Amino acid sequence: MIHLKTKEEIELIRKSALLVSKTLGLMAELLEPGITTLELDKKAEEFIRDNGGEPGFLGLYDFPNTLCMSPNEQVVHGFPNKDPLKEGDIISIDCGVKMNGFYGDHAYTFAVGEVKPEIEQLLKVTKESLYLGIEECKAGNRIGDIGFAIQHHAEKHGYGVVRELVGHGLGRKMHESPEVPNYGKRGRGAKLKEGLVLAIEPMINLGGRSIKQLADGWSIVTADGRYSAHFEHDVAIVDGKPDILSTFDYVEEALKKKGLAIY
Repeated sequence: MIHLKTKEEIELIRKSALLVSKTLGLMAELLEPGITTLELDKKAEEFIRDNGGEPGFLGLYDFPNTLCMSPNEQVVHGFPNKDPLKEGDIISIDCGVKMNGFYGDHAYTFAVGEVKPEIEQLLKVTKESLYLGIEECKAGNRIGDIGFAIQHHAEKHGYGVVRELVGHGLGRKMHESPEVPNYGKRGRGAKLKEGLVLAIEPMINLGGRSIKQLADGWSIVTADGRYSAHFEHDVAIVDGKPDILSTFDYVEEALKKKGLAIY
């Protein structure tokens, strides 16, 4: 069942989403070669709790951490660990927050120092595909319109669009109906209505679209070992149009202060 939200509920989701955004901004400030993802995870948990939220992922489906940290060929659901990040890595940081009974869920893929031009292009195109998908998030459109926009943009650049992992509805639960694939056909799928809140999250591979799960039961990696990027926003349909509840502003302000590229 799809749960449409009131404007008051959407504002509560926005508060949760913006705390995720601020947490990702903190990650942008701290991220550098030599730091470990476990150090970042601890800082994120402290920051979320200090600001009145609860880590949305911690304990969800028995996940043991605050952040999903997925470097390089890992697509999503990676565990934080003690391995230092290296110059030239990329790292997808996916974060959830619960406040006032509602969830926020938001992700950004960061470059660690300087990365190869082909990786810069992957990050740029994946982020572009997210915003193209968001443009289709209008009352009267359908889920397939979102997926088509994402898929078309990614595939015209020669990238693989992950099929097995999808975006989703968002609200009192982290994962609600409907599912939001990053591929599809225009005019297909559930109709988008006023009050719908979605987490839209392209997962785009530099190589083929095939993935596999590691023995830890969580981490998803590309089957060909090539890099993957992941960007996610929380979006509500308000007055028939997309209203982005999360923001990349905190991330991009931190990157600018450090003199780093924004893709």
